[in-house]
Amino acid sequence: MSTRTTGSETPQVGGTPTNARRTAASSPAPNRETPWEHLPDVPSGLRPVLGHVAPAPPTVHPGTALAQGGCPVPHAESGHVLLGHGAGGRLQAELLERVLLPGLRTDGRPSGRPLEDAALLDWRPREESTPTADPDAEAGPDADLVISTDGFVVHPLFFPGGDIGALAVHGTVNDLAMRGAMPVALALAAIIEEGLPIADLQAVFASVGRAARAAGITVVTGDTKVVERGAADRLFLTTTGIGRRIPGLRPSAGAARPGDVVLLSGPIGLHGITVLSARGDLGFEADIASDTRPLHRVVRALAPLGADVHTLRDPTRGGVAAALTEIARDSGVEIAVDELALPVPPAVAAACDLLGLDPLHVANEGCLLAMVAPDRADAALAALRELPESRDAVAIGTVAAGRPGRVVMRTGLGGIRPVEMPIGEQLPRIC
Repeated sequence: MSTRTTGSETPQVGGTPTNARRTAASSPAPNRETPWEHLPDVPSGLRPVLGHVAPAPPTVHPGTALAQGGCPVPHAESGHVLLGHGAGGRLQAELLERVLLPGLRTDGRPSGRPLEDAALLDWRPREESTPTADPDAEAGPDADLVISTDGFVVHPLFFPGGDIGALAVHGTVNDLAMRGAMPVALALAAIIEEGLPIADLQAVFASVGRAARAAGITVVTGDTKVVERGAADRLFLTTTGIGRRIPGLRPSAGAARPGDVVLLSGPIGLHGITVLSARGDLGFEADIASDTRPLHRVVRALAPLGADVHTLRDPTRGGVAAALTEIARDSGVEIAVDELALPVPPAVAAACDLLGLDPLHVANEGCLLAMVAPDRADAALAALRELPESRDAVAIGTVAAGRPGRVVMRTGLGGIRPVEMPIGEQLPRIC
């Protein structure tokens, strides 16, 4: 992607994201005789930890094509599960549609409904609820209870700005919020590898407690399993959240309409680049922190707009590109975004330049996309900017009838390029 920033200063978290674009200049081939100080385009926050240009070799994760000596783009027909099947891109969509969902459906046929971040529940007794001819159908639009479940396998367990415990709470609260719900209760299960330091386990669960209290939610039930060394990687968490919908809000991934304005509540790419930097695999460190945070208060700020808020989505795995592609597909619309409007922080842009990543594909854990009726977009932006969690909210594009399922970008040079959902894994185990 060509969205980049300028400057050689050390990037700071919490500063104003830049929307500037620069043309990538050619740089000398890395070698030990070329110190970082002679490369002005590399911010000091991204200089190698060891003080020389040549970075440490990246970790090749087992099960990837690279580990098998093949092409780095995963081959979907290998007959085995790949890391890319859990990365939020095209491979994951294929795994769901071809392997997982057919086994869960009553008749094995596609339901035709969007795959939402959370499901609606009709809690009324059967004799009071509206009967449906489709046993696979979700509860009706008037249902006010929402449920979501999520798994967390982030590596490392602790990273700047957060840890697996806070991430588990925030991720579940946010999935509920994307259906217009405030959190009510949380269930938590832990799979613990033998040998995990007790101090690490205590730190994670203390973080779960702090994050839950801050979000106004209580962990009401859970489960704990311990497996032998090597059967898991330190600690995995699974959560289930229950929420109650805010009156008047009925957002859905399939409800975006032509004419809608696409809003983004804050900077992108912070979480993915932070976790990658914390691993130390690539020999660089970035002066940034994860954006992990709960977004239910941001959604509540949009409640006065009611039915004019058509779609909400948090762009986690697969990033903004995957989220927009899913919305365009499920709503049967075309979405166009403006490259110069995208809030890419300087450190994220520099890291993506260095590693060959597209900021639109990098995971986020503290921002949301909203599709809002055009005559209410200004009011929505004003409401978002009143909150510290979304003070940098911007309008990044529009929805059109166009070609259903297509997402395009208006580039800084005035051209148009397609925005594709990522194929496999760029940054495995990011959440």
